[in-house]
Amino acid sequence: MSITREAPEQTSGYDRIVGFLREQLLSGELKTGDILLPERELAVRLGVSRPVLREALRALAMIGAVEIRHGVGTVVRKPDVSTLGDFFTFALAQQADVIDDIMEARVAIEHHAIRLACDRATQNDLDRIAQCLTQIVETINDPEAGGQADFDFHEAIVRAARSPTLTSLYTSIATLMRRSHLDRRKQITSVDGFESFLVDHHRLIYEAIVQRDPAKADDLLRRHFQIGGEFRRRAADAQISALPSFNRPV
Repeated sequence: MSITREAPEQTSGYDRIVGFLREQLLSGELKTGDILLPERELAVRLGVSRPVLREALRALAMIGAVEIRHGVGTVVRKPDVSTLGDFFTFALAQQADVIDDIMEARVAIEHHAIRLACDRATQNDLDRIAQCLTQIVETINDPEAGGQADFDFHEAIVRAARSPTLTSLYTSIATLMRRSHLDRRKQITSVDGFESFLVDHHRLIYEAIVQRDPAKADDLLRRHFQIGGEFRRRAADAQISALPSFNRPV
């Protein structure tokens, strides 16, 4: 194992330790389950003090990158990507218009995922999407359960893309997206025709994936988002119209 020591003034001890672990993983020198060198030797090789090394390893353990086992050493782990959901929720929750921003990320991920799903989806994936479609039908008049069913349908498409990176990104913003699904479902329940839109359009998307037609599936998904936006605008207009004239925005 060889590394190049960087000048102390260029990077902090913590950055050197994290950079070392990252580069060793990317190069294949380190793999999940490997044990790092003993603290004394690793500190010397990285040019950091042992207290700094210990603090950095504790920080890495908190995000699941390593596990410190007494009597064994520091073991490389594969982090659980679901923990990213908590991070993104806290990091983004205080931003203005965060739901709209998350929606843009969701659209970008799903458009690529649905094309991949048309090529890579297994029969199990198709069965899972079909089950979600059934749930959408059965919960059509229940905003909360229906919002969850809607989310599950779209998540199943992303998983059918068989791309760990896309799935990880989607999972990391899942908490905020679930809230978005629920809020949007509650908005459109008062609009005529929302039931047929939700059922029929999800079914068409599912059928396009079964037909392995990426262009058709992608176009249907684009229209799905557009029509959903139109339903929300109609719901907002109806709410404004219901207000007394002196309370209406000008």
